[in-house]
Amino acid sequence: MRRPIGRTSVRPISLPARSVIPEILDSLAGDDPEAVRSRKDLRRVNFLMGNERWVCGQLRKFQPTVASGIVEIGAGDGALCRKMARMFPGAPIAGYDLAMRPADLVPQVAWHVGDIFTKPSPTSSGILVANLFLHHFEKAALAGIGRWIEGFDVLIFNEPDRSSLPHFLGKLLHPFINRVTRHDMHVSIDAGFVSGEMEALLNLSRGHWRIHETSTWRGARRVVASHT
Repeated sequence: MRRPIGRTSVRPISLPARSVIPEILDSLAGDDPEAVRSRKDLRRVNFLMGNERWVCGQLRKFQPTVASGIVEIGAGDGALCRKMARMFPGAPIAGYDLAMRPADLVPQVAWHVGDIFTKPSPTSSGILVANLFLHHFEKAALAGIGRWIEGFDVLIFNEPDRSSLPHFLGKLLHPFINRVTRHDMHVSIDAGFVSGEMEALLNLSRGHWRIHETSTWRGARRVVASHT
């Protein structure tokens, strides 16, 4: 049974379908000055949206499951992995990303470089986290991710909410962010999700998962799934 918690927003029927197009940041070298600036912008946006704070809050609710391990897909610069390692110093933590292992990660965090579609899913149970990652993928790839994550006990997803308000709020930030972030922010929103969409695209069975979905006025759509 699907049990939404918190506020969920009602979407107009005319809302555009998901549009997944390349983001500028993905095409830039890691040391490109625009890429460096954009990553700083994204950290600020993450902070303003409260994304990592929310993920960490959800992890605390499932603390007994943390002992089985936490896996983050799309771990980026390792910022969230660092926070999780500080929160749970005895827990096994792993990050998956195309980027090389960040230099300042603690040994507690295992790092897997490459496309997750070419890597076997972890055989252990535990918690799977994705923060602003799933919106990069089309329908078929999301179905593949859904199969990759089947063995976990808890799923925690934070993604862009596809609606007009996040676009408006993003435009308010334009004077303070660079042209890469200005472009990619709106591309990400257009590739985001509406109510029930993540669940459907990942093929999460309601008979197998208890699914809680919320949205926030700051532009996030959040799903927590645990075994029924």
